Amino acid sequence: MSQILAVGEQRDGVVRGATREVVSAAASTASELGGDAHALLLGGAGMGEAAQELGRFGAAVVKVAEHEALSGYQGEGYARVLAEQIRSGGYAAVFFPGTIQGKDLAPRVAALLDVPLAQEATEISVRDGGLEIVRPIYAGKAFARVRIDAAPVLVSLRPNVFPAEERDGAGTVEAVAVEVDSSGWKARTVEFQAQGGDIPDVAEAAVVVSGGRGLKDPEHWGILEELREAIGSQAGLGASRAVVDAGWRPHAEQVGQTGKTVAPKLYFAVGISGAIQHLAGMRTAGTIVAVNRDPDAPIFKVADYGVVGDLFEVVPRLTQEIRALKSEG
Repeated sequence: MSQILAVGEQRDGVVRGATREVVSAAASTASELGGDAHALLLGGAGMGEAAQELGRFGAAVVKVAEHEALSGYQGEGYARVLAEQIRSGGYAAVFFPGTIQGKDLAPRVAALLDVPLAQEATEISVRDGGLEIVRPIYAGKAFARVRIDAAPVLVSLRPNVFPAEERDGAGTVEAVAVEVDSSGWKARTVEFQAQGGDIPDVAEAAVVVSGGRGLKDPEHWGILEELREAIGSQAGLGASRAVVDAGWRPHAEQVGQTGKTVAPKLYFAVGISGAIQHLAGMRTAGTIVAVNRDPDAPIFKVADYGVVGDLFEVVPRLTQEIRALKSEG
């Protein structure tokens, strides 16, 4: 039997969406290997209740380590607790969310266990009894197929690529006793500040309004912000790589192979030509609406709805119509 451990992620006691994706991927992969998926969630008091939902996504056992020092993310402390649990569990593989937190945590754990780490996996399959991992290289210009000759196999999964699928049954929740000595920590996380205020993270928003170089100037970004506000609190702001590289928008909003992968129900691509790098990060959206002056722009090949026109005329009109519809409701 081969067990796979899915590392969970929480913020303020709430399980984050990427955790469900990792647990579901671990369950599917473990089933192919003839084993089970376990989930591990670290946090403060009360995490056991929040962790119960992970059983619905395929975790046969959901382990919860509650300790006041672990209530918020602490890279050094989390890594040490995780490394100990992985050693004692004898897992064949460990899956991490490829979030900002996961990108900090997974390498720490790999260093403590002295094993390689495959990051940003976009596909995982079972070949000859082992795992074969597909991950982007050269800033997304190519993909590598990787097999790790070490145990356990550590992999971080790119968010919004692996679907979170609910399954029948519920996993068993087990409390894990851990010893945490925070006195020797060399660094501590003291506070998280949301860069966009009340605006949801682009990777988790139900609707994403993204802009590109077609906006011509960062001062014109207000057009997109007004559209986002008209849609409502479930909408987030995104940007193309060119816009971020130019310093118009923060990297946290970048959508694409070297940014974030998004899977909203609705995606607006405004003034975005549709380079391969950008398409790789948003093609999994439910419905794609593109606004561009160039009728031959690549974005129209993946768009469900396309508007060929001047975004400075189209977007304000769209914003106006959305506000009118909402006021009527």
